Amino acid sequence: MTFKKRIITVLMIACVVAAIYSVSRIGLPVNQEGEEQEIEDSLFGHRETLYLWYTDEALTDYLNSVAVSYNEFQQEVRVIPVYTSGLEYLETINQASLQSEEVPDLYIVGNDSLEKAYLAGLASEIKIPDGVFGLEAMFPATSVNAVTYHEKQIGYPLYFETSSFLYNKTYLEDWARAQIEAEIDAAEGEAAQEEADHETPEESDAVEPVEMTEVDEAAVAARVEDTLPKTINDILSFADVYDAPEQVEVFKWDVSDIFYNYFFVGNYIDVGGRAGDQASSINIYNENAIRCMRVYQNLNQFFSIDTVEISYADVLQDFIDGRIVYTVVTTDALAKIEEAKANGDFQYEYGTSLIPDINEELVSKSLSVTQCVVINGYSVHKDMANDFAVYLSCYNESVNNLYDRTGKLPALKGVDISNPNAEAFIREYEKSSPNPKMIETSNYWVELEIAFARIWDGEDANAELRSLSEKIMTQITGEAYEEDYIDVPEEVDEEEDSEELSEDADTDEQDTN
Repeated sequence: MTFKKRIITVLMIACVVAAIYSVSRIGLPVNQEGEEQEIEDSLFGHRETLYLWYTDEALTDYLNSVAVSYNEFQQEVRVIPVYTSGLEYLETINQASLQSEEVPDLYIVGNDSLEKAYLAGLASEIKIPDGVFGLEAMFPATSVNAVTYHEKQIGYPLYFETSSFLYNKTYLEDWARAQIEAEIDAAEGEAAQEEADHETPEESDAVEPVEMTEVDEAAVAARVEDTLPKTINDILSFADVYDAPEQVEVFKWDVSDIFYNYFFVGNYIDVGGRAGDQASSINIYNENAIRCMRVYQNLNQFFSIDTVEISYADVLQDFIDGRIVYTVVTTDALAKIEEAKANGDFQYEYGTSLIPDINEELVSKSLSVTQCVVINGYSVHKDMANDFAVYLSCYNESVNNLYDRTGKLPALKGVDISNPNAEAFIREYEKSSPNPKMIETSNYWVELEIAFARIWDGEDANAELRSLSEKIMTQITGEAYEEDYIDVPEEVDEEEDSEELSEDADTDEQDTN
């Protein structure tokens, strides 16, 4: 019998048993502690208990709801979600696994912790039940890579975090409408002038009323779509022509946090290979990465942002207050903006799109973290825990409510999300780079963040990437490592190049005279 059929069959049985249970409880007071449990055990027999650990309080109601629904049809198992502090999370799980009678049978954790969990015996290879498609069919490749460690799948993807591009749609619509109106006025003015040039004196004396041409809203929407930046250069071009309202900045993002910066180099830096678990696959210092970081550094000339003063919370609040046109945000922004709209604190329409590429040659790629359900290697109920993990992460009826209940975007394909702006995050996630899981590179993000900050503030991009690569490679190899210097000439802007040529020509002419 397939897993799906098993679920349907057990659900039908559960309905019948639940009805009998409800009738049997009529008039049965529960006066002593544990009496209700005794009644339940007498009806259903002994149940094994699974303990599901998690660290995000936003999941509490959702996980309790899923546990109840699972308990209703799986009569042999009771699932109890357990909220635990995220501090020293794996260490706490390990301690409970060795010393507690209530061993965490499964838990939710970020994919970047999977190597540590597996080597500590806290993660088991998953077992896809008969009749259930493999992970590759149910999840994007990013999810599969995220839960893969040395060719083993040691977790079920549940939800993800990544970055996407956020824009004030109202501002763009107002700008697009003004542009179209100006174009219409100009065209009508030219037509009127041309007609006047061919009129007789008698015809010109006849004054006809001027008809106002209304702007087609479909044309406005199309213009907004065309205006959305495909590259960083497009943002700069828009900034040149956009007459921003007072105190409104065109582009602002948290330059101090690597999660909102990583897209600049994500396509050209490799730490751990496809699954982030291969120490032999490290490529930080290369020509394209240097070129990307120089583009990043040059943005400081256009968007003066202090790496010390800036914060993501402030940036998002500025966007909600209408002080930013474009920014880069993570998935949590959707729930916060919707809450602000409901409270009347957000007076605009907004939209999301893919992160712009660096330029016409250099492609962007965001960073992602996948939260996954892991089976504890110390659990004595691994098969039962595995079945519940499948139900929690792969069964649509469970995952369909994940976003509405928690604000988290599920990794499972084909889930209906009530907010259409989630689509850009899903597409961005599908092409993102999963957070590496190697213990040797656990400080990599801190070091990369420092390098980004130094480059933003004017330090040489070539030297900073070279130093970072040497530091990480020294950690991995266990001995001093030195990168061969890569000579990447500074790229001169075409307009600057033309001005220099013009100045040279003027100088030559003066010398000749």
